[in-house]
Amino acid sequence: MRSILTCATVLALLLACCFAARAEEDKAAPCRDDAMIVFDASGSMSGNQTLGIPNSQARIDEVRSALEQVLPNVTRLRKVGLISFGPGPWNQCNVQLNLRPTADAAELIMKEVDALVPAGKTPLTTAVKQAAEVLDYRNKPGVIVVVTDGEETCGGLPCDLARQLHDAAFRLVVHVISFRYQSYSWTGEQSILEAKCLAEQSGGLYITVDTEQDLVAALEKTLDCPMISQRQLQLATANTNFCPVPQDALHVGGALPN
Repeated sequence: MRSILTCATVLALLLACCFAARAEEDKAAPCRDDAMIVFDASGSMSGNQTLGIPNSQARIDEVRSALEQVLPNVTRLRKVGLISFGPGPWNQCNVQLNLRPTADAAELIMKEVDALVPAGKTPLTTAVKQAAEVLDYRNKPGVIVVVTDGEETCGGLPCDLARQLHDAAFRLVVHVISFRYQSYSWTGEQSILEAKCLAEQSGGLYITVDTEQDLVAALEKTLDCPMISQRQLQLATANTNFCPVPQDALHVGGALPN
């Protein structure tokens, strides 16, 4: 009888382990989807004031610093790329693909970001559309994280684009991190509601941040996997057919029968 109970106990542990491993894999899967960062380097990002209060750093430098803190962890989990908008001819709607999704891309992304000189307008819609195309959004899952201090100023319609992406995407999530005080709008042609719609239509987050520390937290929330430990991710990415059983379980009630 004890041997039968022991067999049942070990079998239950094996099944529980395999279900747990599969659950961890499912939770970790979005953390491995390719991602694109859409980086606002428009003229306003050179400013070092928020609501007229001088800061010690330009906004673009605070975003650089936040990315430098977050990217090393993120790029170990997923391929990440970069699209920037703004730099180029003054008062133009410039968008540039800096890097396609690449493994271990932290240093490559920071090299590109550090070289950006803020200028130009805010073609937010065009930049997000290009990011989606780079991710092959119709056929593959992906994540877009927009970091901006303003709204669309090049005539695009973010909310219309959001609906188009939602209808055609395999699984695309767009997060928008708005780097300014809550409920404050710059001089953009589109309202804050348009940027919020861009995120909400895809099930993404619209996050307003005021400080570099807030920005780090927002980037971790949208790009990283804060609810899953590194150990759990290692298990989820390992061979999920292997389900180790605690050694003491093999000795509960005696040895297994031959």
